Amino acid sequence: MPLPIIDLFAGPGGLGEGFSALRQNGEPVFKIKLSIEKDEHAHQTLQLRAFFRQFPDGSVPDEYYDYLMGAISREELFKRYPEEAEKASLEAWHAELGGKGFSDKLIDESICVALGNRTNWALIGGPPCQAYSLVGRSRVIGAGGQAAYELAPQHDLYKHYLRILAIHQPPVFVMENVKGLLSAELKKELIFVRILKDLEHPLGAIRWAGAAANGEPLEYRLVPVAPETGALVGYVDPEDYVVRAEDFGIPQARHRIIILGVRSDIKSKPEFLKPMKARVNIEEIIGDLPRLRSGLSKEADSAEAWRDVVQGLTTAKWFGNGELTSEMREALASASKRVGASLDRGGSFVLGNIRPERHATWFHDKKLKGVCNHETRGHIREDLHRYFFAAVFARKHGRSPLLEDLPKSLLPKHQNVSEALKETKFNDRFRVQMAGRPATTLVSHISKDGHYYIHYDPAQCRSLTVREAARIQTFPDNYFFEGPRTQQYQQVGNAVPPLLAHQIADIVAGLMQ
Repeated sequence: MPLPIIDLFAGPGGLGEGFSALRQNGEPVFKIKLSIEKDEHAHQTLQLRAFFRQFPDGSVPDEYYDYLMGAISREELFKRYPEEAEKASLEAWHAELGGKGFSDKLIDESICVALGNRTNWALIGGPPCQAYSLVGRSRVIGAGGQAAYELAPQHDLYKHYLRILAIHQPPVFVMENVKGLLSAELKKELIFVRILKDLEHPLGAIRWAGAAANGEPLEYRLVPVAPETGALVGYVDPEDYVVRAEDFGIPQARHRIIILGVRSDIKSKPEFLKPMKARVNIEEIIGDLPRLRSGLSKEADSAEAWRDVVQGLTTAKWFGNGELTSEMREALASASKRVGASLDRGGSFVLGNIRPERHATWFHDKKLKGVCNHETRGHIREDLHRYFFAAVFARKHGRSPLLEDLPKSLLPKHQNVSEALKETKFNDRFRVQMAGRPATTLVSHISKDGHYYIHYDPAQCRSLTVREAARIQTFPDNYFFEGPRTQQYQQVGNAVPPLLAHQIADIVAGLMQ
């Protein structure tokens, strides 16, 4: 019988997907019994995936794929399979921990019902991390000062995780957060040091919860899953909790804190993640996807108009005013000739025969006759020129350009651009995802604009699609993201890479069996 999982702050379900996908002798090792997410669109994604998992491997009905293709509605899909839809609804909760209408008592009762009489289970999740990231801290402090940062509600979100840990005392837990947590301070105390102490002694940290706890107030030992130094010699340095995803087959330089907590009465020692010999680069993961063009925004869009705008850069002021080297001018002119009007902008579902070079069995579903969530954004014509310049520059020089590499007359006329040029802060405002390398870290900001996520192919002249971002995050191709496109990007950017979670799940399974 699969081991139960409770997933808090689940997002679109990346961490849970990795655990749910683990198989031994063809049978699932884990089963999510309850996942909780407050965002409406992420919850819709989570619920749809919960529906998908109600069916045995290889037995997902054709109607699911009809829904991905837009042939039937979500309502019709659930209507045809009411039992599975009801189970998915019971599994995936749209709720906010500590929010209105969802008291601690209700959450605790729901966890107990979900677990039944099972005592061997795992708690997983990552409290929202915006207040701890370097960018998030900068934004909050910049807007309201240090006092505003210390009052930010995100600081208390992990306490909901901690309270559930204290009350229900699972044998194992997994907690994920941003690397910026290592240096974040609150009232002159390092937040991460406090969190580690709290997680080791959750009942001591949540004293008022002690009377309601199940069993003895046990402690947890905290284990890094990919230590570089400390844990190998008996000492754990805080940096040892940082997992560098690109070392473990994830096509992205994503560095995140992963804490594995093992209840003190469990004497088994966990394994560590095993680095892969060769890193996975971006082309090996998204190179098979249908080629698309971006769109024109704030003016009439068509394939021909888009082509004319991109090719028209050779007549732009910045191209011919002497700011470019002759080699760069020649490279741009040559590349612009390969821009045509044959590409479209994709859509919610695009027919095609797709199969990536790496991790094909993880991504590919033979019943899926194309790719979903693969639709491009529109960009103003000035940004199209910037994207094209950046992609050609990256191809020629082997690196993404900095702001000072762009012709001055091509730069946006924003005050923060001037500041970036002076301070070198956020100086890589137009960042190309370099061919031949893992992508840079995907974050929720991808929902705002595509400047940090420019496709390496100049002829497509665009930012990444949701599906390309999902591939980089290692979501299987049959994983559909609900909601408006902006919300889809945000879900993907905030998620834990499922393929990394899958490897962590294997470590957890070794402790619990």
